[in-house]
Amino acid sequence: MASEPLRVGYVLKRYPRFSETFVVSEILAHERTGLSLTIFALGPVMETHFQPDIGTVKAPVIRLANKQRNTELFWSLVKEALEVLPDFATRLAEERDHDVHELAQGIALALAVRQHALRHLHAHFATQAATVARLGAKFSNISWSFTAHAKDIYYRYDTDIRLARKIEDASHVITVSDYNLAWLCERYGGDRQKVSRLYNGLDLRQFPWLSPLRRQAAILAVGRLVPKKGFRTLIAALAQLQARAIPFHCTLIGDGPERAALEAAVAACELQAQVTFTGLLPRQQVAAAMQESAMVVAPCTISEDGDRDGLPTILVEAMALGTPVISTRVAGIPELVIDGQTGLCVDPDDAIGLADAIVMLLSGQDMREKLARQARRMIVRDYDIDRNIMEMQKIFTPQQK
Repeated sequence: MASEPLRVGYVLKRYPRFSETFVVSEILAHERTGLSLTIFALGPVMETHFQPDIGTVKAPVIRLANKQRNTELFWSLVKEALEVLPDFATRLAEERDHDVHELAQGIALALAVRQHALRHLHAHFATQAATVARLGAKFSNISWSFTAHAKDIYYRYDTDIRLARKIEDASHVITVSDYNLAWLCERYGGDRQKVSRLYNGLDLRQFPWLSPLRRQAAILAVGRLVPKKGFRTLIAALAQLQARAIPFHCTLIGDGPERAALEAAVAACELQAQVTFTGLLPRQQVAAAMQESAMVVAPCTISEDGDRDGLPTILVEAMALGTPVISTRVAGIPELVIDGQTGLCVDPDDAIGLADAIVMLLSGQDMREKLARQARRMIVRDYDIDRNIMEMQKIFTPQQK
C-alpha cells in the first residue's frame, strides 16, 4: 500500500461555487504537485457565474445523487456494498442515526473509493460534506479529514451536525485560524495533535504586489451581501464621511439577500452618487478593482444566528496585491489584520471607529505604503499555497487501518 501513489477524493457540498475560490486554488495547488484527485459533489450546481480558474482543474468530478426517492435504486446500492465492501453490514448497523439520503451518498462514495482506488478523503466544511466523507471513509475503510471554516463552526443549526463526533473520528482536522483552533479544542475536545491550523493560501504568482501610493479616494468592499459581512455598518460609516465633507467613492462588489436593504440604506443616507453596487464580478476584475482602490474594507460582524467570517479570503488577496485593508476584531481576523502593522482593525458594528480608520488611510499615503509592504511580507510567509499544500499532503498520507 505504501508504494502506491496517493489518490485523494475531495468531498464538497456543491462544486463549483463562485465564492469558494479557496477550494479551487487548493485543488490546483495539489495538481501542480502531481497529486491524483477526484472531486465528489453532493448537490446540484446552483451558481449562475463561475470563476475562470475552474476551467484549469484537471480532476474528474463525480456527482452523487443528493436525494433518494427510488427504493429499488437504494437497495441496489446496499446490495452492491454488501458484496464488495468488507464488514459493510456491521458498519452500516452502527450508523442508524443518519437519514436515507446521507446513507445513500456515503455508500455511493465508498463504492467510488473502491472503484477509483482512493486512499484518503478530504471534505471542506464540517456539515454535509464531512458527514458524507465520514460515512464513505468508514464504509470503505480508508482515512479521512476535513477543513472547518466559519459558519460550520459557529452557526447555530436547527439540528446537531455532530461536530464533536466528526473531530473524534477524522484522522485529522484542519481549520483556517488560530481562533478557530482554540474554539474547536476547547468546546469540542479536539486534540491539538489531531486538529491543526493551516491558513487558506494563494497562488502568489497570480497576485503581484503594487504600491498603493497615489491612488484615488476609492474604497472597495467585496463579499456576499449577508448580515455577517457588516455592510450596513460600512454604509453608516460612509454617511459619517459625507457629514465630514470628505470626498470618496465606494464600490461594493457582490450580491446576496441583503442587496435591496443595503441599496435602501444608501438612498436613505443620500449616498447614491458615492456608492456603486456592481453585483458579482470575476476574480480578475475584482483584483483589478483592488489595485485601483486606496483600501479594501471588510467590516465583518457576528450575525444574530452566530454566523461570522473566520478569515475572509478577500483580505488575504487585497494584502497580497498591495491594497491596505480595514477590518474588525471578529474570529481570526486580528491574526491577519494586525492593527497598525498589516492593516487597521476596529471593533465590529462601530460606524464611527470605521469612519475614523477610513479617513486615516485616505489622508495617509505613507501609512498606506507601510501597511501594504508589511502585509505582503506576512502573506508571503504564511499564505503561500504551494508551501501550505505540502503540509496538507502530509495530513493526507494515510496510516494503515
